[in-house]
Amino acid sequence: MYVVSLLVVAVALFGHNDVVTFTKDVSSAFVWGQDSQGGAISSIIKDPLTGDSIPTLSYAGIEVSSRMGFERVGSGEVGDFLAYTTTIVNNTGSILSVRYGGISVDGHAALPLSVISAENHLRKRDLEGRTAVVELGKLHCFTTGFLSGENLFSANSSSELFSVYPGNAITVSSVIRDPRNYAVRCSVAGCYPTGTIRYFLTVNSQDYVFVWPGRSVVYCGR
Repeated sequence: MYVVSLLVVAVALFGHNDVVTFTKDVSSAFVWGQDSQGGAISSIIKDPLTGDSIPTLSYAGIEVSSRMGFERVGSGEVGDFLAYTTTIVNNTGSILSVRYGGISVDGHAALPLSVISAENHLRKRDLEGRTAVVELGKLHCFTTGFLSGENLFSANSSSELFSVYPGNAITVSSVIRDPRNYAVRCSVAGCYPTGTIRYFLTVNSQDYVFVWPGRSVVYCGR
């Protein structure tokens, strides 16, 4: 049975303390940085090529890791794309199911965009006014390989079920438009989204929640 809960979580993430609020239906959830006896174990993997931090939750033979990036929507337009990639490794003896969960930015819920593959290219005039559609081939975060476009949760298939067979792994991604305008802060140290991004997906019946302070999100645009 699901219970509507308001979680106020103090998370020590990447050496920073962030207090965030997030409302969702939960039966139980593993939240990165909120380890408890009998729950998932939080850790950080360092990307050997970039040195970027990859938060990971491990539980009973299941390993779920998260990577997040952002880039500008485009010249002459206001806003930013926020995208995440989640890798699920199955070291159990059973098939795992993976479903889309949800995402919020500073308490603002956002829906996944409809992602069109490079093979299904649309003309510019066909995209005009369609703010909920994005072409994968035009997202630098994906074309450079920083994030994976292998499997996607998108608006037209966010309820799609992915399966992970024993001894295998899959990587699933999703893209949203930041529901806020002018939400990026820049300094001599670089640019990053303000606030906190919080998202989850469901593996079997268990929610895996990742909390990203905006300053930890990698700019992967041009």
